Amino acid sequence: MPNLSFDKETTALLVIDPYNDFISEGGKLWDRIKGVAEANDCISHMVQLLTAARRTGVRVFYAMHHRYRSGDYETWKYAAPIQKAAWSRKTFEYGTWGGEFRTEFAPHPGDIVAQEHWCSSGFANTDLDMQLKRHGIQRLIVAGLVAHTCVESTVRFAVELGYDVTLVKDATADYSEEFMHAALVSNLPNYASAIVTTEEVTDALSGGRPLERSSSAMGAAHG
Repeated sequence: MPNLSFDKETTALLVIDPYNDFISEGGKLWDRIKGVAEANDCISHMVQLLTAARRTGVRVFYAMHHRYRSGDYETWKYAAPIQKAAWSRKTFEYGTWGGEFRTEFAPHPGDIVAQEHWCSSGFANTDLDMQLKRHGIQRLIVAGLVAHTCVESTVRFAVELGYDVTLVKDATADYSEEFMHAALVSNLPNYASAIVTTEEVTDALSGGRPLERSSSAMGAAHG
């Protein structure tokens, strides 16, 4: 078990793409993620992290994917395959339920929601790096969706920018175990300083005293 410790003044929890389309029953991508997300209890672990961060004074940041709007891609000369897929599915469509935060991940006062990213990295063409630096953040605890795309891309970019990254492996999910393995076992150990469980992070945040999950949070996570 890694020897984790976090200074709340220089550490932030970064939550990636907790949209209904990803992690709520009826979301456009939920059926593709459901198997992995339910196997590792991803949603309740994400809730547990968020609760622990707020309880211990660690600031929360969000890196959210661009919400589709009519006309977004029609005049583009080039679009990546992942952007073409978002266009065809109207994923995270602005003004719809699918493009809203899942309820228990809605930002609280004091949380920072960065500008929406257009492809995979939460840093590319957004203000995330500037916001983190202005708040004195040097270390990131990362969780969210999806492991081999937005999570991996954001972690890699964070390290390129000089951040120390801890990735929470049971607070992310993917379309298959194969994709999870590629991200968490093959690729991201080259970038993240630690790839750990939610329990390990919450224990470190509480100074070695395990944080209890409230029954209401656990219930909401399975709602």
